[in-house]
Amino acid sequence: MVAKKYYPRLLEAPQRSFFLFGPRGCGKSTWAARHFPEAHVFDLLDEDLYHSLLADPARLAAELRTLQPHSWVVIDEVQRIPSLLNEVHRFIEKADLRFALLGSSARKLKTAGTNLLAGRALRKTMYSLAPEELGADFHLDEVLQFGSLPIIWQAEAKKETLQSYVQLYLREEIRAESLVRNLPGFVRFLPIAGIFHGQTLNVTAVARDAGVARTTVIGYLDILEDSLVAFRLPAFEARLRVRERKHPKLYWIDPGLARAVKQQVGPLMAEERGPLLEGWVAVLLRIYAEYRELYEQCFYWSPTESHKTEVDFLLRRGKEYLALEVKATKNIASAHLSGLRAISDLTGLRRRVLIYLGSRRLKSEDGVDILPVDQFVEELARNRLWSG
Repeated sequence: MVAKKYYPRLLEAPQRSFFLFGPRGCGKSTWAARHFPEAHVFDLLDEDLYHSLLADPARLAAELRTLQPHSWVVIDEVQRIPSLLNEVHRFIEKADLRFALLGSSARKLKTAGTNLLAGRALRKTMYSLAPEELGADFHLDEVLQFGSLPIIWQAEAKKETLQSYVQLYLREEIRAESLVRNLPGFVRFLPIAGIFHGQTLNVTAVARDAGVARTTVIGYLDILEDSLVAFRLPAFEARLRVRERKHPKLYWIDPGLARAVKQQVGPLMAEERGPLLEGWVAVLLRIYAEYRELYEQCFYWSPTESHKTEVDFLLRRGKEYLALEVKATKNIASAHLSGLRAISDLTGLRRRVLIYLGSRRLKSEDGVDILPVDQFVEELARNRLWSG
């Protein structure tokens, strides 16, 4: 068997205790093993260890007492036994141990009574592989088709691995953790949520198509976010003499995953490219917000009067804004700039950027920067997106 290639990650190792969340297969355990090779490890996916600690949480303390001060301890899939965080808290305070707490779901850790260490641990998130991490192996069409979760990207059979990933998600995160009472309803919901990737959420329509209550869909959406496979992007209220939409947009955390939940893992279809490209950019923005502090808040903007006028992403940093529009086309027409032009009077707007599939860098007469995908990626990597 050929050894899997390791891609260095942008996430730097903290010097103090931290939580590291991310979807299954994003590389958390591999990253931790690289950065903390001498750490004492508790892998809660080991069923023997899991059941032992579940039955007797005091065993954790017994092992931790054998370690020297300042030692690192890795607890993988910590959400499986949230009560262990009480001992973690105690050993951070009393024994000066440092903990890397890895998790693929934040849901159980958010329940009432769970000890989240009261600020004694940082919170970090790991995502799919970014172009900067993939280096010469990055190919946009391949990423849009299969995504770039390491577990899928490094598989010899990407299509089959992508299909089994959804079943793993249902089996390990949903069924095993008893996150939903109506599993058939959740299974019907998933492909519908995949269709809404990059779209404004219509919860009533999703509920109707899935055959469940509206409140149930809201709960399902919370599960997607808590298990780190999707997120909702809020609408921005610019109040530029128009009424703006209030409903959030839904994005899956990886384009391959967005396709897999719809059972659509074959060659890319033309109608898919737009939402997949937009969703991939949305995740890149989150990656660089996490690793490089790209922005403080991210929104989308769209006036209710026009369904064709929209700004895909509006980033806020301090009192300044950066407007981004994504178009899956190689040729730019004036209509593609309508959203960026409509928001041009926003106070504090520093730059307007349109990202497209062409190969030439352009600039409109009214100052919109038009960037090919590779140049957009380069500006992210060099921390130049705000300045150009």
